Parts: sequence; structure tokens; C-alpha cells
Amino acid sequence: MRDGSFRSGFIGIVGRPNVGKSTLLNAILKEKIAIITDKPQTTRNRITGIKNLPDGQLIFIDTPGIHPAKSPLNKAMVAEAFTVFTGVDVILLIIEAPRGFLPGDKGILNKSIEAGLPILLVINKTDLTSIEKVRSLLEEARQFPGVKRVIPISAIMGEGIDQLIFTIKEMLPEGSPYFPPDILTDRSERFIAAEIIREKIMLHTQEEVPYSTAVTVEAFKEAEKRNLIKIEATITVERESQKKILIGRGGNMLKKIGSEARIELERFFATRVFLSLFVRVRKDWSKDEKWLKEFGYKR
Repeated sequence: MRDGSFRSGFIGIVGRPNVGKSTLLNAILKEKIAIITDKPQTTRNRITGIKNLPDGQLIFIDTPGIHPAKSPLNKAMVAEAFTVFTGVDVILLIIEAPRGFLPGDKGILNKSIEAGLPILLVINKTDLTSIEKVRSLLEEARQFPGVKRVIPISAIMGEGIDQLIFTIKEMLPEGSPYFPPDILTDRSERFIAAEIIREKIMLHTQEEVPYSTAVTVEAFKEAEKRNLIKIEATITVERESQKKILIGRGGNMLKKIGSEARIELERFFATRVFLSLFVRVRKDWSKDEKWLKEFGYKR
């Protein structure tokens, strides 16, 4: 291929829960568009992030963690992740350096090979283990069929990201950009707002509450003359006991979630935000096909 050619394409980010897929996407974009917590199954939807370069456009699709799913919600999340194996140019398979290859990783690898997609294997969290362990994983990874390149990184430390971006670009076909150069994601402002609110819920609640919560933005109104966005959001839980936990004594928990979400929303949208939160109960919504579709978790 000639020097100076423009390359563009789609990259599917896949892996088990909590291997750092969303952290990597944010590190590549240098902007937070995917929420991050230490809880598994934080990512529930496919999220597209667009990296614009002078000589390329890399379109990343972050997916929910692939795991043995039992509940209807988790099954819908895994099904959403598997859709990435159609319509992308490269699969970015992420594993954790400290834990190495697990059976789930090899299952995802086989799925990528079945799809006939070139695989770029990323060994993440190298800052949490020894150089010897990373070298051993590099040697092991090179034995897998279908793996074109292997790159060790630390997404949270920003190490190896530039090399990863360069390698991905070289694996993409020549072609024109798919999106305008000022687009960061194809997700709506409402979606981003709902995810930021859900992240704060996951950070401040425990046990079943984070996994029984869905957030819907009911209103998103911009008042440009006042440099203000008014957001009204509904938090749906499955039981009255969960509603009480979310609201907290004297409304303290809901105020804390709302305050932290508002601060991050103002940073993301670069304007003042007025955020109003309401909590409702929809019994066992995560097991109900109607509500899974309503909340966008099932196609």
C-alpha cells in the first residue's frame, strides 16, 4: 500500500467482564464515554467510540463482558456482545495479565476465528504483574491461530496505547472516513447522561441494587441563552426495598448520586446542568422481555 493512504474501519473490543475494555476505549479516545466501575457487567450496551487521526479513522465498538449468563438481562447483554462479530474489520481481544488465559478467553478466541476476523490480542493490566509473566503470556499468545499481533498495555496507566493505535490502523483497509471528524460517538446525549447516572449508582450501592437498576432520561432540554441543560431522569428498580436504599435516609443517597452525576455531566457537556432524579419500582423488570426492550437491552 502506498505511503500516506487513509485507513478506516471498525474494531470490536471483546473480552470477559472487568478486563478493562471500557478503560481502554476511554484511554484511546482521551475522553470518557464509557462508564467504569470495579463491578462486573458494568457495560450493558454496545458503545461506539471514534478515534480520528490525520491518516485514519478508527471506529471502536465496546461490548458487554462475555460470560456464562443465566438471567434474561445478562443473556441479552452477552447476545449484544456477540453481534460485534459481524460487521467489523478487526477483533480486539483483551485479557488480563495477572490472571492470564482463562477458558472464557479461549472461547472468545475461537468465536473470532470462526468469524474469519483478524485478531489483535491485547494483554492489559501489565502494571499489576511481573515482566516475566507478561513475556510468558506473549509467547503463549503467539501460538494461537488467527492472532495477527499481540501487544501488552496498561490502559489505566496509558502505557502502550500509542503503539496499539498505530498497529490497529495498519490492520484496517484503505478507505474514506465513515463519520465527520468532530464526532466522538454515535450514541445520543441522552444515552451518555443515563450511563453517567447509572455509573454513580453502581459506585455507591452494593449487592443486588446496581444490577437491578435501569436509568431512563425522560427530558433533555438545552437553554443556550442561560448556558444550561435541564435533565430529568427516572431510575427504575425491582423492589421497594431497593428504592428505599437508593433514596437513603432523608434522601441523602439520591442527593449524593445526583450531585456526583451532575458534576460529571457538566464536565462532559461543558455547560451547567440541572439534574432531577426520580425513583420508581417495576417488579422484576430485568426478567421481563417488555422492559428489557423498553430499556434498550434487547433488540
